[in-house]
Amino acid sequence: MPELPEVEVTRRSFADAIAGAKIQAVVLGKPLRWPLGCDPLSLVGQQVLGLRRRGKYLLADLSGGLLLVHLGMSGSLRFARGLPPCGPHDHFDLVTDQGTLRLHDPRRFGAVVYAASEDAAAAVKLLGALGMEPLSDAFSLPHFQEGLRKSRMPIKQLLLAGHLVVGVGNIYASEVLFMAGIRPTAASCRIGAARVRRLYEAIRVVLARAVDMGGSTLRDFSNAEGMAGHFQTAANVYGREGAPCHACGTTIRLLRQGQRSSYFCPRCQRP
Repeated sequence: MPELPEVEVTRRSFADAIAGAKIQAVVLGKPLRWPLGCDPLSLVGQQVLGLRRRGKYLLADLSGGLLLVHLGMSGSLRFARGLPPCGPHDHFDLVTDQGTLRLHDPRRFGAVVYAASEDAAAAVKLLGALGMEPLSDAFSLPHFQEGLRKSRMPIKQLLLAGHLVVGVGNIYASEVLFMAGIRPTAASCRIGAARVRRLYEAIRVVLARAVDMGGSTLRDFSNAEGMAGHFQTAANVYGREGAPCHACGTTIRLLRQGQRSSYFCPRCQRP
């Protein structure tokens, strides 16, 4: 599933190219996870003012409202001139005078949703419960520490929940906790101040590094220019069950938490 780094990499790969584009047509394929929420013809003639990201959502600001784009579990975007005709898994085309933005989504868990503004009900429903942005100044250490103090959840599951901080997906949670020296099963409320600070800093470092490396491509992720990510090749623990820890040589272990795989070093990461 594309996580924050993959969505941010996607955004950066075509944000400049689509800025200022005038919408000429909207082509819908098979139904996606949620309906568009407006008459496609109402978008024709509007201008794309810019492209932002909130959590795993891309927000295309229009001259009259915005489009919220989610890649779901297997979605990817392309933005180019002269794209070939839509295939069976191409479900949304935003045709502009600067190129076509196409959502390719074999499993159709992605979505493109129109909202009149970020305060409209459709946008609030999708964005309202999202936590702090870890790569922005809004990521507050005191707020983060307070959120951990109030939760008895295992720390990895709290990070994945996304209501305290967004974007720390499964791969990145394992890597962040390794860097911070914290076992995935540690109770959030029992993590001391020094380790909370290390965790806070590790979230920033790991996610920024993932963006710089183009995200992670485990199956079919690629950015809007068709380029795969490479973060997975530099992982310290994720996907390395049975291999020696790069730091101490201890065998990396795997455990299941909430149907997700958690990788950790039993020596480097304390409960």
